[in-house]
Amino acid sequence: MMKTASELVKGMPPYLFSALERKKAELVQKGIDVIDLGIGAPDLPPPPFVIDALKRELDDPRNYTYSPYAGCREYREAVAAFYKQQYGVELDPDTEVLALIGSKEGIVHLLQALIDPGDAVLIPNPGYPVYRTAVHLARGTPLELPLDAARDYAPQFSAVDPSTYDRINIMLLNYPSNPTASMATVDVFAEAVALANKHRFLIAHDSAYSLLTFGDVRAPGVLQVDGAKDVAVELGSLSKSYNMAGCRIGYIVGNRDVIRALAVLKGNIDTCQFLAVQKAAAAALRGGTEAAKGNSRIYEERMKAMTAALWKMGVPVRPPQATFFLWVPTAVGCSAAEFAARLLDEAGVIVTPGTAFGSGGEGYVRVSLAAPLERLLEAARRWAAIDWEGRS
Repeated sequence: MMKTASELVKGMPPYLFSALERKKAELVQKGIDVIDLGIGAPDLPPPPFVIDALKRELDDPRNYTYSPYAGCREYREAVAAFYKQQYGVELDPDTEVLALIGSKEGIVHLLQALIDPGDAVLIPNPGYPVYRTAVHLARGTPLELPLDAARDYAPQFSAVDPSTYDRINIMLLNYPSNPTASMATVDVFAEAVALANKHRFLIAHDSAYSLLTFGDVRAPGVLQVDGAKDVAVELGSLSKSYNMAGCRIGYIVGNRDVIRALAVLKGNIDTCQFLAVQKAAAAALRGGTEAAKGNSRIYEERMKAMTAALWKMGVPVRPPQATFFLWVPTAVGCSAAEFAARLLDEAGVIVTPGTAFGSGGEGYVRVSLAAPLERLLEAARRWAAIDWEGRS
């Protein structure tokens, strides 16, 4: 019999958001008006100056050749300049910056570049599902870094047995957090760096939502900690901050030995992103953070309106300081999966059950604010119309 899948692939669950997409398509085909607050895909357009830059680069035939494997120098220099402006961190664009085809790709390949079968990786629970998938694909061993609502989902470093830190090769962190929308302080990163130095492991910080913050809040980066480049890398993306999700462009910065290892792997797998996309991304980064701040103001308005609507129906959701997510307690005596299923079946509203992000997400659903305000308020109206005591 012909072999059609490896054991590695057979051991992987279907990607949750692909399943939600199929379910949505089925309901739409039946004529149901579905409000999708599940996947974190920006509904806003890229800034006009970025689109203009991409159009210019598309007209340049020189951009249709292969990219340098590490990314074109223009893009890597723009990433380095952004870090200097945003964080006060100096980066060598030749050795401490590498272009990625989106940070999701970077996370998966980073683990393949750094760990051997059986090596342990500490991942946040709840956390972005791709972290666990990346460990699986690298044939590693996932261990859990517990996050707790009582501590606003800050890492509970002391809850991890000290011997575990001696076992791990990598600790994954993600702030502002997907799914909980929680923030971290520089002190949290300093504690992580101290642990990494003591136990000789690497920190990989996923900062995909670093520019989507509300009011005067500013998200720190791990590389702001003195000496962090000795033990840390940080991954970033233009998907959320500049609404370039379909362009698939990101970066990784920090420890040059780690950058070199990932570059070797990627050089044997891909030939980097289309040059026109890289150069448009460079224009975005050179343009400063005002466009991202404009996005944040829109999401903040939506957040306040949706939070108020949920509180009005008796759902005590915490207003976040960043991202475009709400982390909403189910608080009706049913599991996260059951809650999300009822909301879809009875109201045509898609949310993501918290357990999609790990066992620590039980009792919560993640609500995306990447939808127009009127659709969010309509979703809240339908939500409120459900009899959560059991009668629909």
